[in-house]
Amino acid sequence: MAENEWLSKDFYKILGVSQDATHDEISKAYRKLARKYHPDLNHDPGAAEKFKDISEAYDVLSNKDQRRKYDAIRSFGAGGARFTGGSSANGFSTGDFSDLFGSMFGDGGATNVRFSTGGDSGAFSDIFSQFAGGASPFTGGGQADFGGYYAPRPQAGEDLHSAVTLTFRQAVKGATVSLRVGGSSFKTHVPAGVRDGQTIKIPGKGRPGIAGGPNGDLYLKVTVKPDDVFSMEGVNLVRSLPLTVAEAALGATVEVADFNGTLLKVKVPAGTSGGTKLRVRKRGVATSSTTGDLLLRVEVRLPKHLSMAAKKALRSFDEATSDFAHEIQEERTTTD
Repeated sequence: MAENEWLSKDFYKILGVSQDATHDEISKAYRKLARKYHPDLNHDPGAAEKFKDISEAYDVLSNKDQRRKYDAIRSFGAGGARFTGGSSANGFSTGDFSDLFGSMFGDGGATNVRFSTGGDSGAFSDIFSQFAGGASPFTGGGQADFGGYYAPRPQAGEDLHSAVTLTFRQAVKGATVSLRVGGSSFKTHVPAGVRDGQTIKIPGKGRPGIAGGPNGDLYLKVTVKPDDVFSMEGVNLVRSLPLTVAEAALGATVEVADFNGTLLKVKVPAGTSGGTKLRVRKRGVATSSTTGDLLLRVEVRLPKHLSMAAKKALRSFDEATSDFAHEIQEERTTTD
């Protein structure tokens, strides 16, 4: 947020603290509100905008210099700053004015402020338009010479890019990961259902803004390690379902473990072919908005070594289903 917008925001009220709150009180209030309104945890309309206001308030009030400037600007914009009579022909004391700017820009900056009567009062209007929304408090003539020092224009911070590697379970269930970017460490939550190669935007975790500008964002590229049993298709989980020839041909009720290790009873219809997918609802990835399904991909398995009796039984089965065998042969040889 630019400094010329500070007059329209009451950061103390946003965080719910008093104007004389300590740094610890401000940090405690921010953490409490951030947990309540973080977009990953709160999906109510307006929560994201509320979280943005909370973050802006904390960025300013947690920084000693930014807070001092904010207090001075708010006090001046609300009529709290007054200029008393003195040696100046315009009816204010240059010492008072120097102190005000010293509180905004530091003691060194105050020595560069010089005033003289006469000339164009536009210089006063220009500098105060940055702090008071364009309204100048001066009615008399005057000229401000800031010795070449002007408040820099607010600029957004640079976006940063990083990467994180998750286990398949972390990707399915969601995880809190620790990151170190730009010399600082922090933790962030990766939501359930994140996919391999996906990029997640983390607002405000890029480089700091300049002159009150917003922080840049962090773009986090995710790598998900493969699992030996399960894979993901959107929010659905997929695993194989091995069946014997008899189970696939005659139908059966079999047990299969879901991702949490819970044994499920699944009914296999008679005549189920390999490659068929059976669906078990609500056993997939559970996100904040939906829950996927468990897809069971049928694999008809045969033993590597057959006994003479098994071979004889299979030949008898093939002869008994000769029409079906003929259909399969035609399917193998057709090009249409």
